[in-house]
Amino acid sequence: MKKLLPVLFLIAGLGAGAAAGLFLTPGPADTEADAKAPEPHAVETAKETTDKANKTSGHSETSVKAGPYEYLKLTKQFVVPVVEENEISALVTMSLSLETRPGISEEFYEIEPKLRDGFLQVLFDHANIGGFDGEFTQSDNLEVLRRSLLEVARKDLGDDVSRVLIMSVSRQDT
Repeated sequence: MKKLLPVLFLIAGLGAGAAAGLFLTPGPADTEADAKAPEPHAVETAKETTDKANKTSGHSETSVKAGPYEYLKLTKQFVVPVVEENEISALVTMSLSLETRPGISEEFYEIEPKLRDGFLQVLFDHANIGGFDGEFTQSDNLEVLRRSLLEVARKDLGDDVSRVLIMSVSRQDT
């Protein structure tokens, strides 16, 4: 019996494999549809060509044109500690974008580290005066923050920046 059991498993496995092969074989209708569908390699090649064109033109996925403005997203979120009584009581994370005139994306990405530094200083100052306490998402409170961030952006990029957009903001108490 011990020698017969492996042979039975072998026969059952071969039978199951043959049944699966017959069941999964495409019929004539599937073959016609596959002939009309583009090859996956062709789709990848088209996407690679588009990506290369975007890189050479200076555009990236974080740059969006809409009408007379271009929206440039800062590549990373800002993380701001909220300090109370010499201890971190919360962390605020924020994503920012800039509304600019079209065509300054290269200049923007060249000075992004300097912009991030200025923005972080504004966010730290805002946290230190209690800007992220209580109802920190109140529109008046966020408008003060937007204006301060816009001043920093215009100092580095000039009047090409028309607005600073707060894309997301969240506070996690510790």
